[in-house]
Amino acid sequence: MFNWYVGLLALSGAIMVGLALIRTGQSAASRSINGIFGAVYLGYAFYLAFLFDGGSYLIFFQAFILPLVMVANYFRNRTPQPKLTDTQKAWREYQGGTQQH
Repeated sequence: MFNWYVGLLALSGAIMVGLALIRTGQSAASRSINGIFGAVYLGYAFYLAFLFDGGSYLIFFQAFILPLVMVANYFRNRTPQPKLTDTQKAWREYQGGTQQH
């Protein structure tokens, strides 16, 4: 269980640092959060793998929610949003106003 936890921490940290290095498709705040938390995850995994000498340690499975949210956020923001012309906007407003239910 310990080795799985350390491996998942390292993998999550590496993915988040990788997302932080990609310049397109995300805001500066999102990149910063990815970079900071990715470094923290990698640092804790390094500590547990190489410096920890036994005893008790805490396993936070909730910590794996953040990488999943950040990856989902990255791909959601990369989906191109349609840019409507003024004519298309006016047509949609017109259609929305004329429908009676």
